[in-house]
Amino acid sequence: MKILIIEDDQRVAELIQRGLNEHGFIPTLAYDGVSGKKLVLNNQYDLVITDIILPKLDGLDLCREIRQIKPDLPIIMLTALGTTDDKVEGFDAGADDYLTKPFEMRELLVRIRALLKRTNGAVNNTGFILKYDDLEMNLQTKNVKRNDTEINLTPKEFKLLEYMLQNSDRVLSRTEIAEKVWDTHFDTGTNFIDVYINYLRKKVDKDFDKKLIHTRSGMGFILKAE
Repeated sequence: MKILIIEDDQRVAELIQRGLNEHGFIPTLAYDGVSGKKLVLNNQYDLVITDIILPKLDGLDLCREIRQIKPDLPIIMLTALGTTDDKVEGFDAGADDYLTKPFEMRELLVRIRALLKRTNGAVNNTGFILKYDDLEMNLQTKNVKRNDTEINLTPKEFKLLEYMLQNSDRVLSRTEIAEKVWDTHFDTGTNFIDVYINYLRKKVDKDFDKKLIHTRSGMGFILKAE
């Protein structure tokens, strides 16, 4: 498995490179955003690990540009910034996972394997359509409609709604959402899942009389026509 590491701190980059080598991965290093983007354009990687604060092109803009070029390439963001707003910004840019520095190599390896397993194990639905009540999602075109009204979602909002559609009429805990949508353990000190649920509500429910996304106090969230 080929992994691109984009990190301007040479010591950190080489530590990650050494750790990945020891576990059978084939890592490539880039020390700025522009060089990282060129490598993504000209090579095939199974996953990208990028810092947010980078010379020439920062990690958030880099992530957005990668998403335009290779929308399905898994991306893990590394940063010293660990607030909920920072995480939301990273996910909105298109990151699949977010790891706050300092971190242990074994935690990074767990995140990498989870993302690769999800990506490589994905099986296309022959219909490509998920429906619930008047809500419809096309997994191939990435279009979402409710009652024939187009709904524009960020990549993370799309993944969250996709999981809720696949598990409609069932209460989903924050822990389950974190593990299944974000491939990470739920941090009770942050509220980023609640933030994204609120984002979805504003886009999916706000302009419609029938509400589909509901909170079950002390339990989690449910997609249900009520």
